Amino acid sequence: MTPSAAAHPQAIRLVAEQEALRRLALLVADGVPAAELFGAVVAEAGRLFGADLAGMTQFATKDTVRVVAAWTAEGDLPDLGEYWPVERDGVAWTLLHTNGPVRRDDWDGRAGAVAGRIRALGIRSTVASPITVDGRVWGALQIHSMSADFPDGIETQMTEFTELVATAIGNIQARADARRLADEQAALRHVATLVAREVSPTEVFAAVAEAVARLLDVTVCPLYRYDGDNAAVVMAAWGDPALLHPVGKRMPLDGDNLAARIKRGAPSARINDVAEATGPIGESARKLGVHSGVATPIIVDGSLWGGIVVVSSRPEPLPPDTEAKVSQFTELVATAIANTEARAELTASRARLVAAADDERRRVVRDLHDGAQQRLVHTVVTITMAAQSARGNERVHALLCEASAHAQRATGELRELAHGILPSALTHGGLRSGIDALASRMPVPTAYDVPAERFSPGVEAAAYFVIAEALTNVARHAKASRAVVTVLAEEGVLHVHVRDDGVGGAEPGGRGLIGIADRVGAIGGWLAIGDAEGGGTQISAGIPIAEVRRSPAAGSSP
Repeated sequence: MTPSAAAHPQAIRLVAEQEALRRLALLVADGVPAAELFGAVVAEAGRLFGADLAGMTQFATKDTVRVVAAWTAEGDLPDLGEYWPVERDGVAWTLLHTNGPVRRDDWDGRAGAVAGRIRALGIRSTVASPITVDGRVWGALQIHSMSADFPDGIETQMTEFTELVATAIGNIQARADARRLADEQAALRHVATLVAREVSPTEVFAAVAEAVARLLDVTVCPLYRYDGDNAAVVMAAWGDPALLHPVGKRMPLDGDNLAARIKRGAPSARINDVAEATGPIGESARKLGVHSGVATPIIVDGSLWGGIVVVSSRPEPLPPDTEAKVSQFTELVATAIANTEARAELTASRARLVAAADDERRRVVRDLHDGAQQRLVHTVVTITMAAQSARGNERVHALLCEASAHAQRATGELRELAHGILPSALTHGGLRSGIDALASRMPVPTAYDVPAERFSPGVEAAAYFVIAEALTNVARHAKASRAVVTVLAEEGVLHVHVRDDGVGGAEPGGRGLIGIADRVGAIGGWLAIGDAEGGGTQISAGIPIAEVRRSPAAGSSP
């Protein structure tokens, strides 16, 4: 054969190779999905190099490769399975440790499960070339022949294909990383917004469980808190309904598992094989088909509160950056819990101050009634008796009568002062008696519907002062012809409504209304001020009921 004749097949092969690479380069440039690109690569390589079977694998772990694409020259593609083990001195192991091509021209007599599966497929010769992405062996392109050995030097030709694949994978990973980063930031912003809005921890827990599960593409994400030293309680969970534990479920921490490791002080916990887990939690995970999981702690004000767990049913372990991604959410959860506890402590502190002030009012009223009022009454009686005895002395009699009148006025003024501090009708008779006394002194006809039930002193005082301030505004500013007071206890809240038919336009920023808003807010309630339907003003309040004591009587005013 002349040199020109020998060169002709080589030229044809070179043109075919360049055409194949050009087609693949166009797919890379178009940014086709990874699965489509990988399928095209193995088909082009298989046809170009005269293979009977071609495939592409990716290292799922250092011990496992995953089949990502396969092609056959004739007939149906055999069942290759999804995962193959990485056996010492095998093709995948050698690729991983040398980052160079591997050739097997004869599989007969080779030991191991992989060699057995290769022989079962009827393969005689194999050439594999590593796919290196960012300096790390990502996977391999493989061609197989069932009848003959591949020509010498074919490994070099395959390198051009693997370099093109590596470039495409790098591009795909860069786009995927950008999408993941955007998704991660969006999820964190969403949760941070909920925390900033001071929504309930329950809502934050549910949002975090869903965001983490979706972001990391895991099977289930439960969020739990520790209950004592030996239990964890599920606070929220999102994922596969068949694998979810219900909210409120109490899980014992016996054995070695993710929650137990965090409880023992681990900064994070990882189990790549559920066979490692023991105790009720580990047993439950195995029954549910879980393979791997990661947990990170929730630390609130320096103390361990609970944790977030992500688990996967896929055979490969969770990515190495899983702990770092989850920890960003645990910090937000901790902030939400700390904020809620701070608000609860502030509310409790304000409630204690209001209760202490009311107790002091009651003490002052009691002291006035039992002390100064009684002395003034006794003084009035004594002066009256002295005036009767001095009837023969006009000058002394007149002075004693004048002193008696002053003492009686002082008694009345003292009684009014005590009523303004905290009326005895409210203290002794309850809210209905207190409103009865208020309505009786109103210059505007006032109807009321108030239950005769006794509530805790703080609740009764708060409701009374809301109604008193509202009726004061009606009398002074509303120009109303009628007022209506309604009080209703429902689902743990005392609802108070005061409505008039006046000119409306009540100013919420008034000193008195601000004062009662603060009082109601101090015990966890709310106050609303607005125009009533049909004209006038309506002031409404909701006051949490701490305690209800039933009395036998109940009724309404006409």
